[in-house]
Amino acid sequence: MSVSASTSASLSLAHLQGHLLHVEALGFTLDTSHIAFPEGFFEQMEPRVQHAIGAMGAIEAGSVANVDEQRKVGHYWLRTPEIAPDRAIRAAIEETLTRIGDFVTDVHAARIRPGRAARFQRVLVIGIGGSALGPELVAAALGSPADRMQVFFFDNTDPDGMDRTLDAIGDGLPETLAVVISKSGGTKETRNGMIEAAAAYDRLGLSFAKHAVAITGEGSALDVLAVKQGWLARFPMWDWVGGRTSETSAVGLLPAALQGLDVTALLAGASQMDEATRLAETRRNPAAMLALAWHSATHGKGKKDMVVLPYKDRLELFSRYLQQLVMESIGKRLDRAGKVVHQGLAVYGNKGSTDQHAYVQQLRDGLDNFFVTFIEVLRDRAPARGGIEVEPGFTTGDYLSGFLQGTRRALAEGERESLTITIEELDAAALGRLIALYERAVGIYAELVDVNAYHQPGVEAGKKAAEAVLAKQSQIVAALRARAPQALTVAVVAEAIGSTDYETVLSVLRHLAANPGRGVAYAIAPGAALLDATYAWKG
Repeated sequence: MSVSASTSASLSLAHLQGHLLHVEALGFTLDTSHIAFPEGFFEQMEPRVQHAIGAMGAIEAGSVANVDEQRKVGHYWLRTPEIAPDRAIRAAIEETLTRIGDFVTDVHAARIRPGRAARFQRVLVIGIGGSALGPELVAAALGSPADRMQVFFFDNTDPDGMDRTLDAIGDGLPETLAVVISKSGGTKETRNGMIEAAAAYDRLGLSFAKHAVAITGEGSALDVLAVKQGWLARFPMWDWVGGRTSETSAVGLLPAALQGLDVTALLAGASQMDEATRLAETRRNPAAMLALAWHSATHGKGKKDMVVLPYKDRLELFSRYLQQLVMESIGKRLDRAGKVVHQGLAVYGNKGSTDQHAYVQQLRDGLDNFFVTFIEVLRDRAPARGGIEVEPGFTTGDYLSGFLQGTRRALAEGERESLTITIEELDAAALGRLIALYERAVGIYAELVDVNAYHQPGVEAGKKAAEAVLAKQSQIVAALRARAPQALTVAVVAEAIGSTDYETVLSVLRHLAANPGRGVAYAIAPGAALLDATYAWKG
């Protein structure tokens, strides 16, 4: 097939037929007809695809995948415990699923209840990264006003963001169950959120422990704290489940089940897609075909970005979820042989047809540095809600579908590549399938470009750099205190702490001065340069 044929707005029947992968039992279709696969691409890539599929099989069988930490990678076992490599892991998964079900039943029945209210009505999930993105996606995609409990999130260490969430909870805090999620128990953002939440409960004279649940590693700092304080429950985070693939563990299942969502269907959908993506026949394996489309579109080097456009409001957070799953897994400096490759696959997205009024103009006519993933949901609203014709013979859903097709055609006319994933309806099973599809596609793509999808050294580097900044802040405050009430410039403060990192000293001083109660006064003469401003300790 030629490049021009696969990006053409009008496709032949044979071309379309050759690029539609439809799995009727899953209500799923992958259309790669607008990806410009080069001539002979599939034949050339087949040995590598078979190697990748084999590597996925080895991971499922229990091989060590995260060599940096000597960890297995077992998120596939979570939805099919019988394939776990040993009985102990299988038993742990099954026991945890039972415990989650029993705990949720007791909360909903008010057998587990807060200290000063009749029952828990809300859930506050405290986590970051994979401990929040997955639960947020599922809550938004499947939630409704009929949910058993309303869900809120602390997903950052932004104090204003936490204040907004607490304001939204309002007088309902005594009826709110806090779920704190951190594998190590030492993640600073989550720890900070927990401390802020505990203070909010304390201000109302409430015991945080009597409103709190931990999801963490056995023996972690959080686990120890929960035992010591007598929290309501603890659920495990195993070292063989990474944060970005943890949605089908207690991390995602407990909040969703408390919300009242069908986690059994979510797990079943994920398991079904796992089975479909184990197939050795490349053209029938949705994850293999998705990974090959990525490879072709980006030349296997991340030369183009992945723009994710779900034409469904409920999937608006899907691109954010995929940012971590794809970018943390693929974005690597070194390949498996230690060669510098700087691999990556940038992800961003909006939602249709909002995108048509936002950045499709650039997609159509600007830089050709992307490929689009359209996500189509055939059923546009619940049947019980009926349909309203906004014009004779046309509903709002017809317009949404028309805009998707129109945008795809407009991009094809501009010789811009795209692929389309179609599901029949968005329910728990379908969402589970989407999550599992991308988890497997990421693993296969990583094998195709020879990087390890299951470690994240760059994340750790960022954490260490942040710790260094906070250590420098302590030195800066000590220097200001020692010379109080003298007003000092950035240069003088830097000299006092023996540093030439003027950028960090400036940033820390400005941050402290901008926040009342931090003890730092700021002054600048009219027309003076920013670095001539002074800072003084006022206590």
